[in-house]
Amino acid sequence: MPRSDLHAPVTDWYTRAARDLPWRRRGTTPWGVLVSEVMLQQTPVARVVPVWQHWVQRWPEPADLAAAAPGDAVRAWDRLGYPRRALRLHGAAVAVVERHGGRVPGDHDLLLALPGVGGYTAAAVAAFAFGRRHPVVDTNVRRVQARAVRGEALPAPALTAAERRLAEQLLPDDPAGAAAWSVAVMELGALVCTARGPRCGDCPVRDRCRWHLAGRPAATTPVRRSQPWAGTDRMVRGRLLAVLRGADGPVAAAELAAAWDDDDQRGRCLATLVADGLAELRPDGTVALPGGAP
Repeated sequence: MPRSDLHAPVTDWYTRAARDLPWRRRGTTPWGVLVSEVMLQQTPVARVVPVWQHWVQRWPEPADLAAAAPGDAVRAWDRLGYPRRALRLHGAAVAVVERHGGRVPGDHDLLLALPGVGGYTAAAVAAFAFGRRHPVVDTNVRRVQARAVRGEALPAPALTAAERRLAEQLLPDDPAGAAAWSVAVMELGALVCTARGPRCGDCPVRDRCRWHLAGRPAATTPVRRSQPWAGTDRMVRGRLLAVLRGADGPVAAAELAAAWDDDDQRGRCLATLVADGLAELRPDGTVALPGGAP
């Protein structure tokens, strides 16, 4: 299939069907795009929207967040999950101020050099905030590529070099067209070409999708099973962080014990929070979010 066969149908569909997400609106700064991309990692859009809005109102520029304590970022992260991302955003804000005069760079390599910014995030910010030509490959894009181009139900469990090459081959030559394609194909995977229950009847490229034309054969790769949540260390870490976020200052050990009564597991989880920089042990035995007043 020539790569151009997909471009117009997908981008035309996007102009009609795209969600009105605040970070896509005119006037959103590169900093706002960077914040959205970090928040959206492994987190549903509906949960991200209110937290993103609060963040960009409170810290509209990198310098605003850089001047705040890391613990403020962890508190404002609320319940998005994977809270180390809050610390990474804080670190990125500090680096933007120190290295780039407070302005998020548009160059892919400079973005990639920021703390906590990986290949996907650097490409996404370069494309969506600056209109640069970079393949932006997330799970949704990989799924559309697998089905429409390769005729497979699902992509491999992890991103492969072949998928990267295919994403590059599918990218339009002009930077503006490439950025438009990247956001459109991502949205197609999120709304229509979903992992479970794909809505092929609504797909703008169903008449040229190799998987659909082949009768939608079943996946040959093992499907990842969701991990249990109740009683896991991740759940306990979340409970302990919730206590720290809700407190005005350092928290006594008894308050943490009330959040989880298994002493061994609570101690283990608290130690990992401290090791990750998400909590601090004070000399008096209390615990606090990082960087707060002594």
